[in-house]
Amino acid sequence: MSTVFETYTAAVHAALDALEAAGTIPAGLDRKAVALEPPRDPSHGDLATNAAMVLAKPAGKAPRAIAEPLAGELAKAAGVASVDVAGPGFINIRLDPAVWIGELNAILAAGGDYGRTGLGKGVHVNVEYVSANPTGPMHMGHCRGAVVGDALAALLEFAGHEVTREYYVNDAGGQVDVLARSAHLRYREALGEDIGEIPEGLYPGDYLKPAGAALAAEFGDAYVGQPEGEWLALFRTRAVDAMLALIKADLALLGIHHDLFSSEAEVQAAGEADRAEAELRAKGYVYEGVLEPPKGELPDDWEPVELTLFRSTAFGDDVDRPLKKSDGSWTYFGADMAYHKRKAERADQLIDIWGADHAGTVKRIQAAVAALTDGKPFDVKLVQMVRLFRAGEPVKMSKRSGSFVTLADVVREVGKDVVRFMMLTRRADAPLDFDFAKVVEQSKDNPVFYVQYAHARIHSLARRAAEAGFTIGVPSAADLARLDETELDLVRFAAQWPRIVEAAANAHEPHRIAFYLGDLAAAFHANWNRGNDDPSKRYLIADDAGITNARLALARGLGQVIANGLHVMGVTPVEEMH
Repeated sequence: MSTVFETYTAAVHAALDALEAAGTIPAGLDRKAVALEPPRDPSHGDLATNAAMVLAKPAGKAPRAIAEPLAGELAKAAGVASVDVAGPGFINIRLDPAVWIGELNAILAAGGDYGRTGLGKGVHVNVEYVSANPTGPMHMGHCRGAVVGDALAALLEFAGHEVTREYYVNDAGGQVDVLARSAHLRYREALGEDIGEIPEGLYPGDYLKPAGAALAAEFGDAYVGQPEGEWLALFRTRAVDAMLALIKADLALLGIHHDLFSSEAEVQAAGEADRAEAELRAKGYVYEGVLEPPKGELPDDWEPVELTLFRSTAFGDDVDRPLKKSDGSWTYFGADMAYHKRKAERADQLIDIWGADHAGTVKRIQAAVAALTDGKPFDVKLVQMVRLFRAGEPVKMSKRSGSFVTLADVVREVGKDVVRFMMLTRRADAPLDFDFAKVVEQSKDNPVFYVQYAHARIHSLARRAAEAGFTIGVPSAADLARLDETELDLVRFAAQWPRIVEAAANAHEPHRIAFYLGDLAAAFHANWNRGNDDPSKRYLIADDAGITNARLALARGLGQVIANGLHVMGVTPVEEMH
Protein backbone atom coordinates (compact mmCIF):
# COMPACT_ATOMS: atom_id res chain seq x y z
CA MET A 1 0.00 0.00 0.00
CA SER A 2 1.32 3.43 -0.92
CA THR A 3 1.78 6.05 1.78
CA VAL A 4 0.15 9.47 1.55
CA PHE A 5 3.35 11.07 0.31
CA GLU A 6 3.91 8.37 -2.31
CA THR A 7 0.32 8.66 -3.50
CA TYR A 8 0.38 12.43 -3.92
CA THR A 9 3.92 12.56 -5.27
CA ALA A 10 2.58 10.29 -8.01
CA ALA A 11 -0.38 12.68 -8.40
CA VAL A 12 2.01 15.64 -8.89
CA HIS A 13 3.87 13.76 -11.62
CA ALA A 14 0.62 12.67 -13.25
CA ALA A 15 -0.48 16.32 -13.29
CA LEU A 16 2.85 17.34 -14.86
CA ASP A 17 2.36 14.61 -17.47
CA ALA A 18 -1.02 16.17 -18.28
CA LEU A 19 0.60 19.61 -18.67
CA GLU A 20 3.18 18.09 -21.02
CA ALA A 21 0.46 16.41 -23.08
CA ALA A 22 -1.39 19.72 -23.34
CA GLY A 23 1.78 21.54 -24.40
CA THR A 24 1.70 23.78 -21.32
CA ILE A 25 5.25 22.76 -20.44
CA PRO A 26 7.93 21.15 -22.63
CA ALA A 27 8.29 17.38 -22.53
CA GLY A 28 11.33 15.76 -20.94
CA LEU A 29 12.05 18.33 -18.21
CA ASP A 30 14.32 17.04 -15.43
CA ARG A 31 12.05 16.56 -12.41
CA LYS A 32 14.66 15.46 -9.87
CA ALA A 33 14.25 18.64 -7.82
CA VAL A 34 10.44 18.37 -7.68
CA ALA A 35 9.47 17.73 -4.06
CA LEU A 36 6.30 17.16 -2.05
CA GLU A 37 6.44 17.84 1.67
CA PRO A 38 4.42 19.32 4.54
CA PRO A 39 4.29 23.13 4.35
CA ARG A 40 6.28 25.00 6.97
CA ASP A 41 3.07 26.58 8.21
CA PRO A 42 0.42 23.86 8.76
CA SER A 43 -2.33 26.43 8.29
CA HIS A 44 -1.44 26.51 4.58
CA GLY A 45 -2.53 22.92 4.04
CA ASP A 46 -1.38 19.33 4.33
CA LEU A 47 1.12 19.15 1.48
CA ALA A 48 3.12 21.59 -0.63
CA THR A 49 5.03 21.17 -3.88
CA ASN A 50 7.75 23.31 -5.42
CA ALA A 51 7.16 21.84 -8.90
CA ALA A 52 6.30 25.14 -10.59
CA MET A 53 9.24 26.93 -8.97
CA VAL A 54 11.92 24.43 -10.01
CA LEU A 55 10.54 23.80 -13.51
CA ALA A 56 9.90 27.44 -14.44
CA LYS A 57 13.40 28.30 -15.69
CA PRO A 58 13.99 25.14 -17.78
CA ALA A 59 10.43 25.50 -19.14
CA GLY A 60 11.04 29.15 -20.00
CA LYS A 61 7.94 30.28 -18.13
CA ALA A 62 7.03 32.28 -15.05
CA PRO A 63 6.37 30.00 -12.05
CA ARG A 64 2.71 31.01 -11.75
CA ALA A 65 2.17 30.22 -15.44
CA ILE A 66 2.93 26.61 -14.49
CA ALA A 67 1.49 26.67 -10.97
CA GLU A 68 -2.05 27.69 -11.92
CA PRO A 69 -2.73 24.97 -14.52
CA LEU A 70 -0.86 22.47 -12.33
CA ALA A 71 -3.13 23.35 -9.40
CA GLY A 72 -6.14 22.75 -11.66
CA GLU A 73 -4.89 19.26 -12.52
CA LEU A 74 -4.07 18.42 -8.89
CA ALA A 75 -7.56 19.44 -7.79
CA LYS A 76 -8.89 16.48 -9.84
CA ALA A 77 -6.89 13.92 -7.81
CA ALA A 78 -8.85 11.67 -5.47
CA GLY A 79 -8.87 12.85 -1.88
CA VAL A 80 -7.87 16.45 -2.65
CA ALA A 81 -10.13 18.95 -0.90
CA SER A 82 -8.51 22.15 -2.23
CA VAL A 83 -5.40 23.46 -3.99
CA ASP A 84 -4.03 26.99 -3.66
CA VAL A 85 -1.19 28.82 -5.38
CA ALA A 86 0.82 30.92 -2.93
CA GLY A 87 3.42 33.63 -3.47
CA PRO A 88 5.44 33.35 -6.66
CA GLY A 89 4.25 29.81 -7.41
CA PHE A 90 4.24 27.42 -4.48
CA ILE A 91 1.29 25.04 -4.48
CA ASN A 92 -0.46 24.08 -1.24
CA ILE A 93 -2.75 21.06 -1.12
CA ARG A 94 -5.38 20.28 1.47
CA LEU A 95 -6.61 16.69 1.70
CA ASP A 96 -9.94 15.26 2.80
CA PRO A 97 -9.91 14.00 6.43
CA ALA A 98 -10.74 10.56 5.01
CA VAL A 99 -7.23 10.43 3.50
CA TRP A 100 -5.62 10.72 6.94
CA ILE A 101 -8.03 8.19 8.41
CA GLY A 102 -6.94 5.86 5.62
CA GLU A 103 -3.30 6.48 6.52
CA LEU A 104 -3.98 5.62 10.16
CA ASN A 105 -5.48 2.34 9.01
CA ALA A 106 -2.42 1.79 6.80
CA ILE A 107 -0.11 2.27 9.81
CA LEU A 108 -2.10 -0.25 11.84
CA ALA A 109 -2.20 -2.74 8.96
CA ALA A 110 1.52 -2.51 8.14
CA GLY A 111 2.64 -2.66 11.77
CA GLY A 112 6.39 -3.08 12.05
CA ASP A 113 6.79 -2.68 8.29
CA TYR A 114 5.24 0.78 8.17
CA GLY A 115 7.89 3.13 6.79
CA ARG A 116 9.89 0.42 5.04
CA THR A 117 10.78 1.57 1.57
CA GLY A 118 12.27 0.25 -1.64
CA LEU A 119 14.60 3.24 -1.79
CA GLY A 120 17.68 0.99 -1.70
CA LYS A 121 16.32 -1.31 -4.42
CA GLY A 122 18.75 -4.04 -3.37
CA VAL A 123 21.81 -1.77 -3.53
CA HIS A 124 24.57 -3.37 -1.45
CA VAL A 125 26.16 -0.95 1.02
CA ASN A 126 29.25 -1.72 3.10
CA VAL A 127 29.22 0.18 6.40
CA GLU A 128 32.53 0.05 8.26
CA TYR A 129 32.42 1.29 11.83
CA VAL A 130 34.24 1.09 15.16
CA SER A 131 37.50 -0.41 13.75
CA ALA A 132 39.33 0.48 16.96
CA ASN A 133 42.87 -0.82 17.40
CA PRO A 134 42.68 -4.31 18.96
CA THR A 135 44.73 -3.23 21.97
CA GLY A 136 42.14 -3.09 24.73
CA PRO A 137 38.46 -2.97 25.64
CA MET A 138 35.99 -0.52 24.16
CA HIS A 139 35.85 2.84 25.91
CA MET A 140 33.43 5.72 25.54
CA GLY A 141 35.59 7.25 22.83
CA HIS A 142 34.57 4.32 20.64
CA CYS A 143 30.94 4.17 21.72
CA ARG A 144 29.44 6.95 19.65
CA GLY A 145 30.89 5.78 16.33
CA ALA A 146 29.74 2.25 17.14
CA VAL A 147 26.14 3.36 17.70
CA VAL A 148 26.05 5.77 14.76
CA GLY A 149 27.40 3.07 12.42
CA ASP A 150 25.07 0.38 13.69
CA ALA A 151 21.99 2.62 13.56
CA LEU A 152 22.92 3.74 10.05
CA ALA A 153 23.25 0.12 8.93
CA ALA A 154 19.81 -0.67 10.36
CA LEU A 155 18.34 2.46 8.77
CA LEU A 156 19.71 1.54 5.34
CA GLU A 157 18.28 -1.98 5.68
CA PHE A 158 14.89 -0.51 6.63
CA ALA A 159 15.14 1.62 3.48
CA GLY A 160 15.64 -1.44 1.30
CA HIS A 161 19.43 -1.73 1.02
CA GLU A 162 21.47 -4.88 1.44
CA VAL A 163 24.02 -4.05 4.15
CA THR A 164 27.32 -5.53 5.30
CA ARG A 165 28.51 -4.39 8.73
CA GLU A 166 32.30 -4.50 8.76
CA TYR A 167 35.09 -4.00 11.30
CA TYR A 168 38.64 -3.38 10.06
CA VAL A 169 41.17 -4.91 12.45
CA ASN A 170 44.37 -2.82 12.50
CA ASP A 171 46.61 -5.75 13.37
CA ALA A 172 49.65 -4.92 11.21
CA GLY A 173 51.09 -1.81 12.86
CA GLY A 174 53.54 -1.13 15.63
CA GLN A 175 50.73 -0.89 18.18
CA VAL A 176 50.16 -4.67 18.06
CA ASP A 177 53.86 -5.29 18.70
CA VAL A 178 53.49 -3.10 21.79
CA LEU A 179 50.44 -5.18 22.70
CA ALA A 180 52.47 -8.39 22.35
CA ARG A 181 55.22 -7.04 24.61
CA SER A 182 52.63 -5.92 27.15
CA ALA A 183 51.03 -9.38 27.08
CA HIS A 184 54.47 -10.99 27.55
CA LEU A 185 54.94 -8.87 30.67
CA ARG A 186 51.58 -10.04 32.05
CA TYR A 187 52.48 -13.61 31.08
CA ARG A 188 55.60 -13.39 33.25
CA GLU A 189 53.51 -11.85 36.02
CA ALA A 190 51.06 -14.76 35.83
CA LEU A 191 54.00 -17.11 36.32
CA GLY A 192 54.83 -15.38 39.59
CA GLU A 193 57.39 -12.77 38.54
CA ASP A 194 57.26 -9.38 40.24
CA ILE A 195 57.06 -7.10 37.22
CA GLY A 196 56.96 -3.84 39.22
CA GLU A 197 55.63 -0.71 37.55
CA ILE A 198 54.61 -1.09 33.91
CA PRO A 199 57.41 0.39 31.77
CA GLU A 200 56.75 3.52 29.72
CA GLY A 201 55.50 2.64 26.26
CA LEU A 202 53.62 -0.54 27.20
CA TYR A 203 49.87 -0.85 27.81
CA PRO A 204 49.34 -0.60 31.57
CA GLY A 205 45.70 -1.72 31.91
CA ASP A 206 44.70 -4.69 34.05
CA TYR A 207 42.59 -5.95 31.14
CA LEU A 208 45.73 -7.74 29.85
CA LYS A 209 46.06 -9.88 32.96
CA PRO A 210 43.63 -12.58 31.71
CA ALA A 211 45.53 -12.76 28.40
CA GLY A 212 48.78 -13.18 30.32
CA ALA A 213 47.25 -15.89 32.50
CA ALA A 214 45.95 -17.75 29.43
CA LEU A 215 49.41 -17.65 27.84
CA ALA A 216 50.98 -18.92 31.06
CA ALA A 217 48.48 -21.77 31.23
CA GLU A 218 49.14 -22.73 27.62
CA PHE A 219 52.92 -22.41 27.42
CA GLY A 220 54.18 -22.56 30.99
CA ASP A 221 57.58 -20.87 31.30
CA ALA A 222 58.70 -21.78 27.76
CA TYR A 223 59.01 -18.13 26.72
CA VAL A 224 60.46 -16.67 29.90
CA GLY A 225 63.89 -15.22 29.24
CA GLN A 226 63.67 -16.02 25.52
CA PRO A 227 64.67 -13.42 22.92
CA GLU A 228 61.79 -11.39 21.51
CA GLY A 229 62.09 -12.99 18.12
CA GLU A 230 61.10 -16.34 19.64
CA TRP A 231 57.72 -15.20 20.96
CA LEU A 232 56.69 -11.84 19.48
CA ALA A 233 54.64 -13.14 16.53
CA LEU A 234 52.93 -15.80 18.64
CA PHE A 235 52.09 -13.44 21.49
CA ARG A 236 50.89 -10.84 19.01
CA THR A 237 48.40 -13.31 17.49
CA ARG A 238 47.20 -14.56 20.86
CA ALA A 239 46.89 -11.05 22.33
CA VAL A 240 45.00 -9.69 19.30
CA ASP A 241 42.60 -12.65 19.48
CA ALA A 242 42.05 -12.01 23.19
CA MET A 243 41.43 -8.30 22.63
CA LEU A 244 39.03 -8.98 19.75
CA ALA A 245 37.05 -11.34 21.98
CA LEU A 246 36.91 -8.56 24.57
CA ILE A 247 35.84 -6.00 21.96
CA LYS A 248 33.12 -8.28 20.56
CA ALA A 249 31.76 -8.88 24.05
CA ASP A 250 31.71 -5.13 24.74
CA LEU A 251 29.92 -4.41 21.47
CA ALA A 252 27.42 -7.18 22.17
CA LEU A 253 26.40 -5.30 25.33
CA LEU A 254 25.26 -2.53 22.96
CA GLY A 255 23.50 -5.01 20.70
CA ILE A 256 26.16 -4.58 18.00
CA HIS A 257 27.30 -7.54 15.91
CA HIS A 258 29.41 -7.14 12.78
CA ASP A 259 29.04 -9.40 9.76
CA LEU A 260 32.73 -9.29 8.92
CA PHE A 261 36.03 -8.66 10.66
CA SER A 262 38.77 -7.91 8.12
CA SER A 263 42.45 -8.12 9.05
CA GLU A 264 44.92 -5.48 7.89
CA ALA A 265 47.72 -8.04 8.23
CA GLU A 266 45.80 -10.48 6.03
CA VAL A 267 45.17 -7.79 3.38
CA GLN A 268 48.89 -7.09 3.20
CA ALA A 269 49.90 -10.76 3.29
CA ALA A 270 47.55 -11.48 0.38
CA GLY A 271 49.42 -8.92 -1.75
CA GLU A 272 46.35 -6.74 -2.17
CA ALA A 273 48.29 -3.54 -1.54
CA ASP A 274 50.72 -4.50 -4.33
CA ARG A 275 47.84 -5.12 -6.73
CA ALA A 276 46.17 -1.82 -5.84
CA GLU A 277 49.44 0.04 -6.39
CA ALA A 278 49.95 -1.69 -9.73
CA GLU A 279 46.45 -0.71 -10.85
CA LEU A 280 46.98 2.92 -9.87
CA ARG A 281 50.38 2.95 -11.56
CA ALA A 282 48.83 1.61 -14.75
CA LYS A 283 46.32 4.46 -14.64
CA GLY A 284 49.10 7.01 -14.22
CA TYR A 285 48.33 7.84 -10.60
CA VAL A 286 51.54 6.52 -8.98
CA TYR A 287 55.05 7.88 -9.42
CA GLU A 288 58.36 8.09 -7.61
CA GLY A 289 58.97 11.55 -6.21
CA VAL A 290 60.03 13.72 -3.31
CA LEU A 291 57.53 15.39 -1.01
CA GLU A 292 57.80 19.09 -0.34
CA PRO A 293 59.46 19.92 2.99
CA PRO A 294 57.17 20.54 6.00
CA LYS A 295 55.96 24.11 6.37
CA GLY A 296 57.71 26.31 8.91
CA GLU A 297 61.12 25.64 10.40
CA LEU A 298 62.64 22.40 9.10
CA PRO A 299 63.52 19.69 11.62
CA ASP A 300 67.27 19.06 11.91
CA ASP A 301 66.91 15.51 10.66
CA TRP A 302 64.77 16.31 7.62
CA GLU A 303 66.16 15.35 4.26
CA PRO A 304 64.49 14.82 0.88
CA VAL A 305 63.77 11.13 0.23
CA GLU A 306 62.33 9.62 -2.93
CA LEU A 307 59.05 7.86 -2.16
CA THR A 308 56.27 6.03 -3.99
CA LEU A 309 53.55 8.69 -4.24
CA PHE A 310 49.88 8.62 -5.20
CA ARG A 311 48.55 11.57 -7.21
CA SER A 312 45.75 12.35 -4.79
CA THR A 313 45.85 15.98 -5.93
CA ALA A 314 44.20 14.79 -9.15
CA PHE A 315 41.11 14.13 -7.01
CA GLY A 316 41.05 17.30 -4.93
CA ASP A 317 43.57 16.49 -2.18
CA ASP A 318 46.04 19.15 -1.01
CA VAL A 319 49.23 17.17 -1.71
CA ASP A 320 50.20 13.83 -3.18
CA ARG A 321 50.45 11.06 -0.59
CA PRO A 322 53.12 8.39 0.02
CA LEU A 323 52.01 4.79 -0.39
CA LYS A 324 55.24 3.42 1.04
CA LYS A 325 57.73 4.51 3.68
CA SER A 326 61.40 5.05 2.90
CA ASP A 327 62.14 1.47 3.99
CA GLY A 328 59.69 0.11 1.41
CA SER A 329 56.98 -0.92 3.88
CA TRP A 330 53.42 0.26 3.33
CA THR A 331 52.19 3.43 4.94
CA TYR A 332 48.91 3.14 6.79
CA PHE A 333 47.31 4.94 3.86
CA GLY A 334 48.78 2.43 1.40
CA ALA A 335 47.30 -0.50 3.32
CA ASP A 336 44.00 1.32 3.84
CA MET A 337 43.75 2.02 0.12
CA ALA A 338 44.03 -1.69 -0.67
CA TYR A 339 41.45 -2.57 1.97
CA HIS A 340 38.95 -0.12 0.46
CA LYS A 341 39.55 -1.61 -2.98
CA ARG A 342 38.65 -5.02 -1.53
CA LYS A 343 35.46 -3.63 0.05
CA ALA A 344 34.46 -1.91 -3.18
CA GLU A 345 34.72 -5.19 -5.09
CA ARG A 346 31.96 -6.63 -2.87
CA ALA A 347 29.62 -3.64 -2.55
CA ASP A 348 27.91 -0.95 -4.61
CA GLN A 349 28.50 1.81 -2.05
CA LEU A 350 30.95 2.33 0.81
CA ILE A 351 30.40 4.23 4.06
CA ASP A 352 33.07 4.68 6.74
CA ILE A 353 32.34 5.96 10.25
CA TRP A 354 35.50 7.59 11.64
CA GLY A 355 36.42 9.57 14.70
CA ALA A 356 36.84 13.30 14.09
CA ASP A 357 40.58 12.95 14.81
CA HIS A 358 40.89 11.25 11.40
CA ALA A 359 39.50 14.26 9.52
CA GLY A 360 42.88 14.96 7.93
CA THR A 361 42.93 11.63 6.11
CA VAL A 362 39.48 11.83 4.53
CA LYS A 363 40.51 13.52 1.27
CA ARG A 364 43.31 11.07 0.52
CA ILE A 365 41.24 7.93 1.03
CA GLN A 366 38.35 9.39 -0.96
CA ALA A 367 40.85 10.16 -3.72
CA ALA A 368 42.18 6.59 -3.67
CA VAL A 369 38.69 5.07 -3.78
CA ALA A 370 37.72 7.36 -6.65
CA ALA A 371 40.85 6.31 -8.58
CA LEU A 372 40.49 2.59 -7.86
CA THR A 373 36.73 2.28 -8.42
CA ASP A 374 36.11 4.86 -11.15
CA GLY A 375 33.99 6.90 -8.77
CA LYS A 376 31.97 4.32 -6.83
CA PRO A 377 29.91 6.13 -4.14
CA PHE A 378 31.93 6.50 -0.94
CA ASP A 379 31.00 8.57 2.11
CA VAL A 380 33.01 9.21 5.27
CA LYS A 381 31.03 10.28 8.33
CA LEU A 382 33.08 11.91 11.08
CA VAL A 383 31.95 11.44 14.67
CA GLN A 384 32.86 14.00 17.30
CA MET A 385 33.94 13.19 20.83
CA VAL A 386 31.69 12.39 23.79
CA ARG A 387 32.29 14.42 26.95
CA LEU A 388 31.40 12.53 30.11
CA PHE A 389 29.94 14.22 33.16
CA ARG A 390 28.78 13.01 36.53
CA ALA A 391 26.38 15.39 38.29
CA GLY A 392 27.67 18.18 36.07
CA GLU A 393 31.35 17.55 36.77
CA PRO A 394 33.66 16.27 34.00
CA VAL A 395 34.80 12.68 34.39
CA LYS A 396 38.61 12.63 34.27
CA MET A 397 40.52 9.83 32.60
CA SER A 398 44.18 8.88 32.53
CA LYS A 399 45.64 6.95 29.61
CA ARG A 400 48.95 6.59 31.42
CA SER A 401 47.43 4.76 34.36
CA GLY A 402 45.20 2.71 32.10
CA SER A 403 42.13 4.03 33.89
CA PHE A 404 39.37 5.04 31.52
CA VAL A 405 35.60 4.75 31.40
CA THR A 406 34.84 1.54 29.55
CA LEU A 407 31.82 1.10 27.36
CA ALA A 408 30.88 -1.97 29.42
CA ASP A 409 30.86 0.03 32.66
CA VAL A 410 28.57 2.68 31.18
CA VAL A 411 26.13 0.17 29.67
CA ARG A 412 25.92 -1.71 32.96
CA GLU A 413 25.23 1.52 34.84
CA VAL A 414 22.56 3.15 32.64
CA GLY A 415 21.51 0.43 30.19
CA LYS A 416 22.02 -0.32 26.49
CA ASP A 417 18.94 1.57 25.32
CA VAL A 418 19.85 4.78 27.14
CA VAL A 419 23.37 4.72 25.71
CA ARG A 420 22.23 4.03 22.16
CA PHE A 421 19.51 6.68 22.19
CA MET A 422 21.75 9.35 23.72
CA MET A 423 24.48 8.77 21.12
CA LEU A 424 21.94 9.79 18.44
CA THR A 425 20.57 12.93 20.09
CA ARG A 426 23.03 15.21 18.30
CA ARG A 427 24.41 15.32 14.78
CA ALA A 428 27.42 13.01 14.61
CA ASP A 429 29.73 15.90 13.68
CA ALA A 430 28.77 17.91 16.81
CA PRO A 431 30.26 17.20 20.27
CA LEU A 432 27.94 15.38 22.66
CA ASP A 433 27.73 15.67 26.45
CA PHE A 434 26.77 12.53 28.37
CA ASP A 435 25.84 13.16 32.00
CA PHE A 436 25.25 9.97 33.97
CA ALA A 437 22.58 11.65 36.10
CA LYS A 438 20.67 13.41 33.33
CA VAL A 439 20.40 10.43 30.97
CA VAL A 440 18.33 8.48 33.51
CA GLU A 441 16.34 11.46 34.72
CA GLN A 442 12.57 11.07 34.39
CA SER A 443 11.72 14.42 32.85
CA LYS A 444 10.76 15.88 29.50
CA ASP A 445 14.28 17.33 29.28
CA ASN A 446 15.61 13.78 28.89
CA PRO A 447 14.80 12.69 25.31
CA VAL A 448 15.25 8.99 26.09
CA PHE A 449 12.68 9.11 28.86
CA TYR A 450 10.27 11.36 26.96
CA VAL A 451 10.07 9.06 23.91
CA GLN A 452 9.95 5.84 25.93
CA TYR A 453 7.31 7.37 28.23
CA ALA A 454 5.10 8.05 25.21
CA HIS A 455 5.37 4.41 24.12
CA ALA A 456 4.78 3.12 27.66
CA ARG A 457 1.84 5.48 28.14
CA ILE A 458 0.19 4.11 25.00
CA HIS A 459 0.58 0.53 26.23
CA SER A 460 -0.73 1.52 29.65
CA LEU A 461 -3.73 3.03 27.91
CA ALA A 462 -4.48 -0.27 26.17
CA ARG A 463 -4.24 -2.15 29.47
CA ARG A 464 -6.56 0.31 31.20
CA ALA A 465 -9.05 0.09 28.33
CA ALA A 466 -9.12 -3.70 28.60
CA GLU A 467 -9.59 -3.49 32.38
CA ALA A 468 -12.48 -1.06 31.84
CA GLY A 469 -14.19 -3.57 29.57
CA PHE A 470 -13.64 -1.86 26.21
CA THR A 471 -13.39 -4.20 23.25
CA ILE A 472 -10.30 -3.05 21.40
CA GLY A 473 -10.88 -3.89 17.77
CA VAL A 474 -10.80 -2.26 14.36
CA PRO A 475 -12.85 0.93 14.72
CA SER A 476 -15.53 1.66 12.18
CA ALA A 477 -15.08 4.38 9.57
CA ALA A 478 -17.85 6.29 11.31
CA ASP A 479 -15.99 6.20 14.62
CA LEU A 480 -12.69 7.28 13.05
CA ALA A 481 -14.50 10.16 11.35
CA ARG A 482 -15.13 11.53 14.86
CA LEU A 483 -11.42 12.24 15.40
CA ASP A 484 -11.03 15.99 15.64
CA GLU A 485 -8.56 18.18 13.77
CA THR A 486 -5.98 18.09 16.55
CA GLU A 487 -6.11 14.29 16.56
CA LEU A 488 -5.80 14.18 12.77
CA ASP A 489 -2.74 16.41 13.12
CA LEU A 490 -1.15 13.54 15.04
CA VAL A 491 -1.89 11.23 12.11
CA ARG A 492 -0.34 13.77 9.76
CA PHE A 493 2.77 13.80 11.94
CA ALA A 494 2.96 9.99 12.10
CA ALA A 495 2.49 9.82 8.32
CA GLN A 496 5.80 11.64 7.88
CA TRP A 497 7.69 8.58 9.15
CA PRO A 498 8.31 7.05 5.68
CA ARG A 499 9.65 10.42 4.47
CA ILE A 500 11.94 10.67 7.50
CA VAL A 501 13.29 7.19 6.77
CA GLU A 502 14.10 8.08 3.17
CA ALA A 503 15.62 11.46 4.00
CA ALA A 504 17.76 10.04 6.82
CA ALA A 505 18.89 7.10 4.68
CA ASN A 506 19.79 9.36 1.75
CA ALA A 507 21.77 11.69 4.00
CA HIS A 508 23.34 8.84 6.04
CA GLU A 509 22.13 10.61 9.20
CA PRO A 510 20.45 8.29 11.72
CA HIS A 511 20.17 11.10 14.28
CA ARG A 512 17.19 12.35 12.26
CA ILE A 513 15.22 9.39 13.62
CA ALA A 514 15.84 10.47 17.21
CA PHE A 515 14.87 14.06 16.40
CA TYR A 516 11.63 12.94 14.75
CA LEU A 517 10.68 10.60 17.59
CA GLY A 518 11.27 13.39 20.10
CA ASP A 519 8.89 15.68 18.19
CA LEU A 520 6.27 12.95 17.73
CA ALA A 521 6.38 12.04 21.42
CA ALA A 522 6.01 15.72 22.37
CA ALA A 523 2.96 16.04 20.10
CA PHE A 524 1.39 12.95 21.66
CA HIS A 525 2.02 14.14 25.23
CA ALA A 526 0.53 17.54 24.38
CA ASN A 527 -2.59 15.88 22.99
CA TRP A 528 -2.84 13.65 26.05
CA ASN A 529 -2.66 16.69 28.30
CA ARG A 530 -5.74 18.17 26.61
CA GLY A 531 -7.72 15.68 28.65
CA ASN A 532 -6.48 17.27 31.87
CA ASP A 533 -8.31 20.50 30.97
CA ASP A 534 -11.23 18.99 29.07
CA PRO A 535 -12.41 15.49 30.15
CA SER A 536 -14.19 15.04 26.80
CA LYS A 537 -10.75 14.95 25.11
CA ARG A 538 -9.51 11.98 27.14
CA TYR A 539 -8.70 8.74 25.37
CA LEU A 540 -11.06 6.68 27.50
CA ILE A 541 -14.65 7.94 27.60
CA ALA A 542 -16.65 5.53 29.79
CA ASP A 543 -20.02 6.05 28.10
CA ASP A 544 -18.81 6.39 24.50
CA ALA A 545 -17.23 3.25 23.08
CA GLY A 546 -17.08 4.71 19.56
CA ILE A 547 -14.82 7.67 20.27
CA THR A 548 -12.81 5.61 22.74
CA ASN A 549 -12.12 2.96 20.12
CA ALA A 550 -11.17 5.63 17.57
CA ARG A 551 -8.72 7.28 19.99
CA LEU A 552 -7.29 3.91 20.99
CA ALA A 553 -6.65 3.25 17.29
CA LEU A 554 -4.93 6.63 17.03
CA ALA A 555 -2.77 5.82 20.06
CA ARG A 556 -1.89 2.38 18.68
CA GLY A 557 -0.83 3.96 15.39
CA LEU A 558 1.40 6.49 17.12
CA GLY A 559 2.86 3.77 19.33
CA GLN A 560 3.61 1.67 16.25
CA VAL A 561 5.53 4.49 14.57
CA ILE A 562 7.48 5.19 17.77
CA ALA A 563 8.32 1.50 18.10
CA ASN A 564 9.43 1.30 14.46
CA GLY A 565 11.73 4.28 14.95
CA LEU A 566 13.20 2.88 18.15
CA HIS A 567 13.88 -0.45 16.48
CA VAL A 568 15.82 1.30 13.71
CA MET A 569 17.87 3.01 16.43
CA GLY A 570 18.51 -0.37 18.07
CA VAL A 571 16.51 0.66 21.14
CA THR A 572 13.94 -1.67 22.73
CA PRO A 573 10.55 0.07 23.17
CA VAL A 574 9.36 -0.25 26.76
CA GLU A 575 5.76 -1.04 27.72
CA GLU A 576 6.07 0.02 31.36
CA MET A 577 8.09 2.71 33.15
CA HIS A 578 9.33 2.08 36.67
